[in-house]
Parts: sequence; C-alpha cells; structure tokens
Amino acid sequence: MAIELMGNQEEEAPLVVADASESETPRNRTTDVHILSCAFLLVFLAYGAAQNLETTVNARGNLGTVTLGILYVSFAVFSLFASLVVRVMGSKNALVLGTTGYWLFIAANLKPTWYTMIPVSLFLGFAASIIWVGEGTYLTSLARSHARDSKLHEGIVIGNFNGEFWAMFALHQFVGNLITLAVLESGVDGSTSNKTLLFIVFLCSMTLGTILMCFLHKIDIKEEKASEDSSVSFCSAVMSRLKSVITPLLDFRMLLIIPLIAYSGLQQAFVWAEYTKDVVNPTLGEAGVGGAMAVYGAFDAICSLVAGRLTSGLRSITFIVCAGAFSQAVIFIWLSLKYSPSGGVLGIVYPLLMAALLGIGDGVLNTQLSALLALHFKHDMEGAFSQLKVWQSSAIAAVFFLNPAVTLQTMAMIMLVAIFVSLAPFMYLILKVEKAFSNPP
Repeated sequence: MAIELMGNQEEEAPLVVADASESETPRNRTTDVHILSCAFLLVFLAYGAAQNLETTVNARGNLGTVTLGILYVSFAVFSLFASLVVRVMGSKNALVLGTTGYWLFIAANLKPTWYTMIPVSLFLGFAASIIWVGEGTYLTSLARSHARDSKLHEGIVIGNFNGEFWAMFALHQFVGNLITLAVLESGVDGSTSNKTLLFIVFLCSMTLGTILMCFLHKIDIKEEKASEDSSVSFCSAVMSRLKSVITPLLDFRMLLIIPLIAYSGLQQAFVWAEYTKDVVNPTLGEAGVGGAMAVYGAFDAICSLVAGRLTSGLRSITFIVCAGAFSQAVIFIWLSLKYSPSGGVLGIVYPLLMAALLGIGDGVLNTQLSALLALHFKHDMEGAFSQLKVWQSSAIAAVFFLNPAVTLQTMAMIMLVAIFVSLAPFMYLILKVEKAFSNPP
C-alpha cells in the first residue's frame, strides 16, 4: 500500500562548510539513499502485508475497514501540519519518530479490538504524515546536493534516487507477502497462533528498520538559523507554516497535479480494499492474498526501478505516466465488464495477472509524482510533499469508507473515470502551462 523540518535550509545545508575535511571531500550521499531505502523496506514489508490482511483478518464488524478509513482520515488531517513538525524536528528525527506509529499498529494487531485499533490508527495517521513528508524532502535534498557536487543533471539524479528508493520500497509488497504466505500456509486457514507468529515476525522487522533509520546523516545543520527561529513567537511560526501549506494551492501547477495525486491514492486503496477482498480472497484464500500481493510488489519494484532510470525530465515523465495509467485502465475495464471469480487454473492466473498490471501502474505513479514535485517545487519541498500525502490519504480514506457500500464493478468504473479525470489536467500542465515555467529562475 504505500511522507520535513528545514525545507530550504535542508536544501542549502550542503553549502555550509562544517569543517575543512568535509569541504574538501564531499560526502557520498548515495550511501544515505541505500540506508533510507533499506530502512523503509524493513518497516513497510511488515506494515504493507498487515494492511493487505486487515479487511479480511479483522472483518468482524468491519473493524479492519473502519480502522484503515480512520487511519487515512487522520493521515490527511495531520499532513496539513506535517511540514511544521518536520521543520521543527529535522527530517531525520521525523523519520525515526514516524516509525513508532507503524510499530504500534502491528503490536495492536496482536490483540485487535476497537479499543486498541482505533487509537493506534489515529496516532499512525500522525506518524505517517511526518515520515512521508520527511522522506520526500530528505531524498530530494540528497539528490539536489549530489547533482550539484558531482556536476550532474538534476533531473536525472532525482529520477535515479527516486527510482532506487521506490524500487526498494515496492519490494516490501513482495517480501512481506511472501512471509505472509509462508507463515499462514504452514497452518490451518484462520489459525490464531499463526497470525500471532506472523505479527511477531513483523514487529522484529519493524525494530530493525527503526534502528537502521538512526544511521542516516542529518542534513539540517544550520544551528544559527534555528536560534533565530527560536526568538519568533510560536503563533508567528504556526501562521508561517499555515501559509506554507496554503501557498502550494495558489500555484496553478499544483492544482493541475492534484487530480493525479488523488488518483494515485485511489488506485492504492483499490488494491488494498477491493482487489484483495473481492478478487483474490474468494479464489485463493487468506494465504493467497500474500502470494498475489507478492506478485504485485515484484512488478511494482521492477517498474519503479526502470521508470526511475528512464526519468530525465518532464517529457519522459509524461510518457511513463501515460503508460502506467493505460496498464491499470485495462484492469478496470476488465473488472467493470461483470468479472466473476473463475475456478481451476484461470482462477489462479487471472488474479496474478491483475496484480502484475496494477503493480506496474503503482510503480510508475510513485516514482513520477515524486520526480514531478521535486522538479516543479524545489523551493518548497515540504509544502509540495505535504500536498501529496494530504490528497493521497484523503482518496484512500474515501475508498475504505465506500468499500462496504459499493460493488467491485461499481468501484472499477469509478476508477476508470478517475484515470481520465486525472490525466486531462496533467496533460494540460505538460503541454501548455509548462512553457511558462520552462526556464525557472
């Protein structure tokens, strides 16, 4: 299924000379990209697999569906203020704190009740907002600094860094769901002991990911700027941050990108809520959800890596996004034409084929949206990535709350309409508006 503090300060931090040796030998920032990618893999292989099972394992009283719906509403609300929190804490600290929400969510699934899942889902919304805003700004700052120090094309470095990160991140679906398949297949379907073992394994993975996150280098090191900010009243700081949240919405380019951002959330929630419950579970069972999502994760990872390597600017982003949208449109047309679960070999092949095409589309959207925002909003990365998560999480929450009330075919038709509604303004941005911003200052 699957976002800092210093903003422009982080962006400029590499220009600050901390000591003579650092100025003479620029730090290799690719190491931080490797660490960040591996840490997210360890954290989200647990969370992603747990989320895929949530609507089936905690189906009584729609506990799983309601939990995820509340989680993403919380995510959307806190994303409005996430950039303020990240600016105060620093991106690295925000990344580390953000992992605690995911750890508690897995722990709550050991004893899933309304009294454990709902409070934890609210806190996870906050944790998710700061970890993703932190990731977006941290990774973009690394890419821009690396491009500047190495005298490389900024767009290519941003594409490469995002490609590596999202490829590793997409592997969480593959690895996490293989673990799910192995553990649940070894016991009786629905066995409580096997589910408990599964979540204990996930907790161990979460812990390792959090520890690894602590080895990231800080890039928000302007202490003199922090001391200046401390003299400003809290109310002034809050008003300043609220302005930074609203400012991106006044940019016509952001308004044209928001529909595509919302669609990226819709398609992710469709996989987690509709695909796993109504396509995979009826034919392959709970353990089969793990296998199908492993295929989804594998194609997601491969596509993320390839799309990142192919990204060199807005023209390449346009072609890649259109290709990914087409792959998912094929699935939604298929499902809207009265698809019904099949028996025999086709009952296995069809869900896996759908998983592959849906994974391709998700891999494209993840890498290209991050690259698109990084190229267009390099002077306000926190605000841009906050908008990314606000609209993504709002769309995800909408799907989870709609899930009990609509059929699979109806949701597929909604998704098909959403593709065209989101691509139209995106194409307008590329073909018309971009000409006015082709030579940014």
